[in-house]
Amino acid sequence: MKEDETKQDDNKELTEGEGLSLKEVIQEQAIEGEAPLSRTLSLRKILGGDILNTAIIRRQIWLFVLIAFFMLLYISNRYSCQQDIIEIDHLQTQLQDAKYKALSSNSQLTEKSRESNVLNELKNNKDSVLKMASQPPYIINVPEEK
Repeated sequence: MKEDETKQDDNKELTEGEGLSLKEVIQEQAIEGEAPLSRTLSLRKILGGDILNTAIIRRQIWLFVLIAFFMLLYISNRYSCQQDIIEIDHLQTQLQDAKYKALSSNSQLTEKSRESNVLNELKNNKDSVLKMASQPPYIINVPEEK
């Protein structure tokens, strides 16, 4: 008996709903599940997800999307800056190594090109007849012609 009554109630709702347009029916169904707004906002409502069903949140959805976009942009910018800093640090260590190598090469070249070292090498290899001068160089004075 009770089942018949509920079926009849459902049929009445369907016949009443037929007079409404499709837009009105959709609006009615969309608003139907929303709880009325209350002035008290508790932690339980926030954690339970009740706050996400309110019309205020639905109206501000594009603001949340914009905030999420800016957060994503901020994180990606920070990541790229960190990558640049790592690359700069790597290049600075390479530059410092190159400077040290150039400095040591320059000091080795200076050491090998000293006159005493050159003469010792030539004497050991017996490649040349160059010797250290035993007499000071002569100064030749050339008179100027007028």
